[in-house]
Amino acid sequence: MIQVGVNGYGTIGKRVADAIRAQPDMAVAGVAKTSPNFEAKVALERGYPLYAVDGDRTDAFAAAGFDTVGTVDELVAESDVVVDATPAGIGAENAELYREHDTPAVFQGGEDADVAEVSFNARASYEAARGADYVRVVSCNTTGLSRLFAPIAEEYGIEKARVTLVRRGGDPGQTDRGPINDTLPDPVEIPSHHGPDLNTVFPDLDVDTMGMKVPATLMHTHSVNVTLESEADAESVRELLGAESRLAVLPPELDIDGAGKLKEFARDAGRPRGDCWENCIWGESVTVEGRDLYLFQAIHQEADVVPENVDAVRAVADTADREESTTLTEDALGLDGGIGGSLRDPARSPAVADGALDDD
Repeated sequence: MIQVGVNGYGTIGKRVADAIRAQPDMAVAGVAKTSPNFEAKVALERGYPLYAVDGDRTDAFAAAGFDTVGTVDELVAESDVVVDATPAGIGAENAELYREHDTPAVFQGGEDADVAEVSFNARASYEAARGADYVRVVSCNTTGLSRLFAPIAEEYGIEKARVTLVRRGGDPGQTDRGPINDTLPDPVEIPSHHGPDLNTVFPDLDVDTMGMKVPATLMHTHSVNVTLESEADAESVRELLGAESRLAVLPPELDIDGAGKLKEFARDAGRPRGDCWENCIWGESVTVEGRDLYLFQAIHQEADVVPENVDAVRAVADTADREESTTLTEDALGLDGGIGGSLRDPARSPAVADGALDDD
């Protein structure tokens, strides 16, 4: 069993810990937190050993009634791999700690690319990350675009890609984020950081990205235009994308017209926390005019990088190739491109059915 420490038990870290626990070849060595909040309570209730960031914090956890078993330094020493799910910029500060213990680490997309040897996406760069000491799972948006562009590039070739990203102002728990009542170009400069970040996975991809931020806490939505190198038709593209396990093509008869209904659908399907690990592509939006492909997709920023983190652990541990790892990850989570089987099979996903990831 790969012993995985999770440093940072917030939006991403708590989801990664649950996904790690569901894997047949991994165990959660422990989780580290800065403050004794409700997420620390949940971690203990789920049976995860709880570590404080440093010794000075242990008294605060004890005062709140939360038992810790050590500090993050001890967690790193006891782990085969650490998933760093700390806020942007903190991971880079933690890198020296991981080097001191000679412990491989998986960073998140909020860090600069130079924090790691490889920018990781399971579909596009798994093999490059095998045996690496440090990899960075690219951001939720870059993960979604990498998953989308990989099969398109393989099948048709990509001459030019253009993406407008309409991004949520903050996650549901980020009460300090915004805008509250505005629509912002974010950034106003072109390209947004997403294009250059995508080029760390696809160095030769010609892509322009523009970003906006809106007062919502649901999903990001991408407006995608790709000029293909060869001819295609909409139905063939839908079939290509529908065959990808981490792309869910939504049929029009579901009447899912936005992220709100999409989240409700995921909850009704039994997904833990209402998570959509897949890209969610509106099948009706897939349009081809000449060699230009157009579509809309939704990216659940809290969840889509979770299976990538699991695969990244296997990649750095070098215990499986891409196909083996993604199959293990998806079987354990019930990730099949169908939102828990609901698009393809009325049966609920295995992970939910047996309670492995249930929130209750």
